[in-house]
Amino acid sequence: MSAREICRNLRVHGRVQGVGYRWTLCAEAERLGLSGWVRNRRDGSVEALVSGMPEAIDALVVWAWRGPSMARVERVSCSEGNAAELGPAGRFRQAATL
Repeated sequence: MSAREICRNLRVHGRVQGVGYRWTLCAEAERLGLSGWVRNRRDGSVEALVSGMPEAIDALVVWAWRGPSMARVERVSCSEGNAAELGPAGRFRQAATL
């Protein structure tokens, strides 16, 4: 991470599993130049850990409220993320369900 980059943890609630949410979030994060991962949670939410420029993360949070066309987002929470959990740098990826 560079000096200006930040790390944020997102949790998205609603109808966000089984509608292509993770796949499209990956595509949007890559388009914005972010690194990190996204995964389903057993409680039905989607979690993402993202790292990058603050403006790009803000744009992803705005997108997260909309999501793909079949999603019905009820709530998005954003908190400080732990960059140590990002893993190796590279493409934004889908992680295993937790």
